[in-house]
Amino acid sequence: MPSRRELANAIRALAMDAVEAANSGHPGMPMGMADIAEVLWNDFLSHNPRNPKWPNRDRFVLSNGHGSMLQYALLHLSGYDLSIGQIKRFRQLHSKTAGHPEAGETPGVETTTGPLGQGLANAVGMALAEKLLARRYNRDGFTIVDHCTYVFVGDGCLMEGISHEAASLAGTLKLGKLIAFYDDNGISIDGEVRGWFTDDTPRRFEAYGWEVLRDVDGHNPEAIKAAIVSAGLDPERPTLICCKTIIGFGAPRKQGKESAHGSALGRDEVAAARLQLGWTHAPFVIPDAIYDAWNAEARGAERETTWNALFARYAQAHPEPAAEFERRMAGELPAAWAAHAEATIRKLQAEGPAVASRKASQMAIDAFAPLLPELIGGSADLAGSNLTLWKGARDVNVPDAAGNYIYYGVREFGMSAISNGLALHGGFIPYDATFLVFSDYARNAVRMSALIPAHAIHVYTHDSIGLGEDGPTHQPVEHLASLRLIPNNRVWRPCDAVESAVAWRQALERRDGPACLVFSRQTLAHQQRSDEQLARIARGGYVLSDPPDAAFRAILIATGSEVELAMQAMRALAQQDIGVRVVSMPCAEVFDAQPPEYREGVLPGWCRARVAVEAASSDYWRKYVGLDGAVVGMTTFGASAPAEVLFAHFGFSVEHVIDTVRATLR
Repeated sequence: MPSRRELANAIRALAMDAVEAANSGHPGMPMGMADIAEVLWNDFLSHNPRNPKWPNRDRFVLSNGHGSMLQYALLHLSGYDLSIGQIKRFRQLHSKTAGHPEAGETPGVETTTGPLGQGLANAVGMALAEKLLARRYNRDGFTIVDHCTYVFVGDGCLMEGISHEAASLAGTLKLGKLIAFYDDNGISIDGEVRGWFTDDTPRRFEAYGWEVLRDVDGHNPEAIKAAIVSAGLDPERPTLICCKTIIGFGAPRKQGKESAHGSALGRDEVAAARLQLGWTHAPFVIPDAIYDAWNAEARGAERETTWNALFARYAQAHPEPAAEFERRMAGELPAAWAAHAEATIRKLQAEGPAVASRKASQMAIDAFAPLLPELIGGSADLAGSNLTLWKGARDVNVPDAAGNYIYYGVREFGMSAISNGLALHGGFIPYDATFLVFSDYARNAVRMSALIPAHAIHVYTHDSIGLGEDGPTHQPVEHLASLRLIPNNRVWRPCDAVESAVAWRQALERRDGPACLVFSRQTLAHQQRSDEQLARIARGGYVLSDPPDAAFRAILIATGSEVELAMQAMRALAQQDIGVRVVSMPCAEVFDAQPPEYREGVLPGWCRARVAVEAASSDYWRKYVGLDGAVVGMTTFGASAPAEVLFAHFGFSVEHVIDTVRATLR
């Protein structure tokens, strides 16, 4: 039987060899954390390589994702569908072993990591998901939800501000099944971190309400094992295990130095490391005895089989919650969902409420959420402004099986990354909320939502200069364009209560990425629509109004509050015998994905007199209006004044829109 050190050295060897073959990567962290990973994966981690999506598996997150070869080595050695051929193709095009772990690309990778600290926040979301699902579905004698979330973090993760946001909230939420391993090796890219990172990290986490295990020898398997056992004893406090490690462990001339961090060790150093570690095997060669000792397929299958039998008995005793649990974990919406959503939207169209779209958003949540126990929301200390609280909202920090609302506090970045973790765990569709201007704080987590992709819904209110007196610090200008430029992100800016409900429906039904729902502070007029127009909202852009004889000379394209402005301008131009088509474009990304014939039907190429109207950055709209068209938008920051004064001052008036349309017709 191979020794623990030999098992850990298999990780080190694969990391050295893969980075050397790619001449790119980070060998230091995998070599330094190999002993910790070996103990965790072989003695504690409950998982099944044959079924990486087994619902009751432990979650493992590599927040310091630059050390991706650690995770790839673990997956390969323990039996996942990650061949030695893929290890050899580390960091190469279309391989399953990208430079940083990517969910959906590599079996067994729970989340995409790399931007430091976000993996920790994702893990907080996963641990919260486990706690809430256990609270809702476990019954006496049937503990069907019972797993841990383990996360590896480095100095860089803990320097990032998001680590403060996420760790602070984790302590408040009492996530006792969250266990973090801090790779305290004292080295980052620029050298010894004592020159710029002198925090008392253990005391910091103790202040958050975490259990902290200090000065664990990260190269002593028995010390590591004892720490993990201890971490599992406290049901209410998350645990930080502070592991003293040596970066690049085993590389005689580079271990303990920044030179081991982010580049290949070099042929001579790899050879020297093999000697020092006693690893006599050729590159990418793992002896059968070591493969056999690592392989987790049999014990993983046994654990899942045992759980399946438990769940079968649970389903007999408690059929309704069992069916709901299975549906939620499969990511399926209730059977009654489509009819309910359609009826809600049609009712709003018939009633025609004139409300702020943030209020319309709350109305949509009130209508949809009772059917969706998987919907879990929260706001960054702006619930009363974002209007994200609904009639059935229950604080998750209160012992209530129906807990579904998170008071995030002022933690926009952490909130958004925690939402990603909730979505990735399964069983939840999370939404979070803040002012649109503060999407800047959250933007990298929103980007990760789209990249992973995660089914997270990001709600942003106070969407323009229309918020008024708070002034330019709080008035978003470039934010809509910035969010729209994120690939695979869908940004909805609805013009009334009906479009708001459609936006919510589309966001809830989407399974391959996030949505940003952008709502107004000010009241918006209701727009009349035919059944055909109502159905076309979901296509992202549609003809809201045409002249009676369908003979139009210009097209007005608008979103949100500016749709009514476009409609008013259209009516005024009709009095001047100028026919204008009005196109509402609540989601440009969805519109762009429509077939060419549909897009041509809405924006025919022959009509080059086009004007886009949006109280935001102008440049985005050039792709629709072209060089012959015009944009009524923002080219500066806003100002502090009442909303109606600001709209007039910045040119969002019927008169200015009319003049702009006329100019395009010359």
